[in-house]
Amino acid sequence: MKVLDLIKNDPWLEPYGQVIRRRYERVAAKEKELVGNSGRLQSFASGHLYFGLHRSDGGWVMREWAPNATDIFLMGSFNQWKVSDKYRFERQEHGNWEIRLPEHMINHGDRYKLLVRWEGGEGERIPVWCNRVVQDPGTKVFDAELWMPAKPFEWKYPLPDLAGFQPLIYEAHVGMATEEYNVGTYTEFREKILPHVAEAGYNTLQLMAIQEHPYYGSFGYHVSSFFAPSSRFGTPGELKALIDEAHGRGMAVIMDIVHSHAVRNEVEGPGRFDGDPGQFFHRGDRRFHVAWDSLCFDYGKNEVLHFLLSNVNYWLTEFRFDGFRFDGVTSMLYYDHGLGKDFTSYDFYFDGGQDEDAITYLSLANKMIQEIRPGAVSVAEDMSGYPGLAAPIESGGVGFNYRLAMGTPDFWIKTIKERADEQWNMQQIYHELTNKRADEKTVGYAESHDQALVGDKTIIFRLIDKEMYWHMDKASQNLLVDRGIALHKMIRLITAGTAGNGYLNFMGNEFGHPEWIDFPREGNNWSYKYARRQWSLMENKELKYHFLSDFDREMIHLIRRSEIYRAHCSHVKTDQGDMVIAFERKGLLFVFNFHPAHSYTDYGLAVDAGKFKPVLCTDSPGFGGFGRFDCSMTYRSMVERSFGLKQNLKLYLPSRTGIVLQRMKTPRVR
Repeated sequence: MKVLDLIKNDPWLEPYGQVIRRRYERVAAKEKELVGNSGRLQSFASGHLYFGLHRSDGGWVMREWAPNATDIFLMGSFNQWKVSDKYRFERQEHGNWEIRLPEHMINHGDRYKLLVRWEGGEGERIPVWCNRVVQDPGTKVFDAELWMPAKPFEWKYPLPDLAGFQPLIYEAHVGMATEEYNVGTYTEFREKILPHVAEAGYNTLQLMAIQEHPYYGSFGYHVSSFFAPSSRFGTPGELKALIDEAHGRGMAVIMDIVHSHAVRNEVEGPGRFDGDPGQFFHRGDRRFHVAWDSLCFDYGKNEVLHFLLSNVNYWLTEFRFDGFRFDGVTSMLYYDHGLGKDFTSYDFYFDGGQDEDAITYLSLANKMIQEIRPGAVSVAEDMSGYPGLAAPIESGGVGFNYRLAMGTPDFWIKTIKERADEQWNMQQIYHELTNKRADEKTVGYAESHDQALVGDKTIIFRLIDKEMYWHMDKASQNLLVDRGIALHKMIRLITAGTAGNGYLNFMGNEFGHPEWIDFPREGNNWSYKYARRQWSLMENKELKYHFLSDFDREMIHLIRRSEIYRAHCSHVKTDQGDMVIAFERKGLLFVFNFHPAHSYTDYGLAVDAGKFKPVLCTDSPGFGGFGRFDCSMTYRSMVERSFGLKQNLKLYLPSRTGIVLQRMKTPRVR
């Protein structure tokens, strides 16, 4: 029997080898069952080319899968929303339904729905496979819309080269990206926000809430139409123009894809499309997600695999996304959605409480992503620490090429909330930030959109709180603000410096956005006050926000040009009494003095012999610091007998300061 590399790399997994091998074999068997003689998952996952509304033979053809239906009618603005035999579908094999219409009977821009009948009932439905859904501003009713412009979108720029890619991810929400009290558009984002992202040095744009969702306040996580880009932000062509422009700026664009659950709405969503609650979803207790008020897919059905895999294929090929961040992976992996577990033992991953159908689906999705777009970014949002999630399928893993280091933001929140500054634990900080599975890639981050949502607090808000409203102007002096700005930069720098193989930031957090996120809802009188980003704060040079943004830009550019994620961290020093942490990574020496009051003169660090040039300092005046460290000097290590093979590098370490020094190359002697 094959010994999988996942088990070889982690001997603690050996007791669970039989389960791991079984899951690996299930994936191989299911792939063989689905692809048949084609040999390619993409050939199987082509439902979007067959189902839905398409041009065909000088007219139109529309197909839907509805095995429980007894009748289906197309109705819309073209026939005054009437049920008519002229627009009646015909039943085909395998539960499929089809209608063919002459070209003049329906046109670009027409709105439509289906009337689906089944034994004992009927209901209006938005087609499951439709690729555009719009909401009437007056009635608030959602309809499908035929989107087939005479002139198709023309791509200008080639796809970015993803070989050896190290993602520096800018997580963004198009709708809340403007400063106006409204919903932002794809075009506004392309024109106003994209230049900021490019200038800030991020090489990957992660777009949230792209799949259509009825309730704006769901942050895009209650998806109704999986193949429709949200029309509240603009047209499909405008989304393509945004992606194309990002590619032209050398950025990859990944999508926050939601395949972990679906909205409960029955008219807009697939919940009971043909009257059968089990068409796409589980029956009984497993149908509803107890925490999210949503529906859970049945990944054991081939039709569901076909639907979801086709969805992945669609976004990669039709919109040229460069990969995905899969939302809610923990919820998919476990029958209980991982709720209430601390995952302190490997038993939690192999005790029979895992949905192996979901594991099979995720493995197939990741395999197909690389088949379609080699090198594409595939990130798993999992808080359980499932071993092998970001390991190759052939080694026994699930095939994601990155996992989010979700414990890091929780760690920072806990540290800031529960410990006085002088009690921060240096060993714990370094261990938390560097403790990663050696055979899996991770994306590190200090905070994402989760920490900005109403009810939670961003790092800057936890550090400064209400003082931000009164003392962020440069003329004001405030010790809380000074502390907050210093620690905000240090936390970001040490998190990015120790990140495994990529780094993520949520839109606005780079400049310490002062407000939380709260979408318009009944509880706030449908206000947009907190569903926007106040870029003017960053742009105002009389305020201190731009210090944080300027620092973040220099930090990201340094990481990008130094390619530090190609090497591991090499520990230099952790001293709890002095509150100092130091490590080297790919020619960069990172040194942090977290002590709130003590600065150190001639602080010794054991390093290999060499000269070091400062390249970044959180205390620089240009970043809102006090200029206590001399960045113009070159620092040379000195022989010290007690250091053995290492030499002593002496530095002045100001309190609450992070410094990065570049090891200078020794010229060749000819």
